[in-house]
Amino acid sequence: MTRAVDRTQELAAFLRTRRERLDPHDFGLPSRRQSRRTPGLRREEVAELAGISIDYIVRLEQGRGLRPSAEVVEALSGALRLAPDERAYLFDLAQQRPRNADKPATTAAPPLARLVADLSPLPAMLMNHRYDILAWNGEMARLLLDFDTLPPSQRNSMWLCLMHPQMREFYVDRERVVREGIAHLRAAWAAHPDDRALTDLIAEFTTRDEEFARLWAERDVKVNGRGRKVIRHPDVGVIAVHFEVLMPLQDPDQRLLIYRAADDESQSALDRLCAR
Repeated sequence: MTRAVDRTQELAAFLRTRRERLDPHDFGLPSRRQSRRTPGLRREEVAELAGISIDYIVRLEQGRGLRPSAEVVEALSGALRLAPDERAYLFDLAQQRPRNADKPATTAAPPLARLVADLSPLPAMLMNHRYDILAWNGEMARLLLDFDTLPPSQRNSMWLCLMHPQMREFYVDRERVVREGIAHLRAAWAAHPDDRALTDLIAEFTTRDEEFARLWAERDVKVNGRGRKVIRHPDVGVIAVHFEVLMPLQDPDQRLLIYRAADDESQSALDRLCAR
């Protein structure tokens, strides 16, 4: 079961998995199997790349209670060639990134709720960092499902994707959608270590869904603010959409999700859906 963030142990595991994913060939290092008993770079190689002692790397990877400085985190991020979202995750685990003092959003800010409605006919909805759905317009309800029929505890886009029978076959590329959602949740989990509701949600997913548990253990981290999804709608057929996620400066824990048709056929399908 997933517990509240144990930063020391998670930082240790994250560093190990990222080191083991690196290809020595990319660094001009020998990769002969007989010379390497484990995958990836050796600890001493990471230590040299980061300008940190081997002993310090060993203690970090063993979870021995160290809290690396921002300078050390930056050096490790460069040595491990972390992507921007992974770098931010490492800074969160090391408690070196300034945090927003505001509490997680549980209700839609009224101006944002009005904006969601005003975005019609584009499907739009408002979520917080844990994917709780706070507001939506009619077009989004017709495209996905009628959120008014759900209890508030189920108005969570990740919960719906994993647990709702109607949504399990909704996305054509389901594993990619789930994988990206999990990578976002992991980043949110580190950024909001005191959010008990998020921790409980992840524990529920891990316990009840084998796919989630498998992908969660891979420790992928990515905050995906734009992309493409292909939906298999029961009434109008396949719809491809581009999505964009916007974060208001005034309410940084609220995320505005907007869908746009990706092609003429999808636009026609959306028009038929909204005219029903």
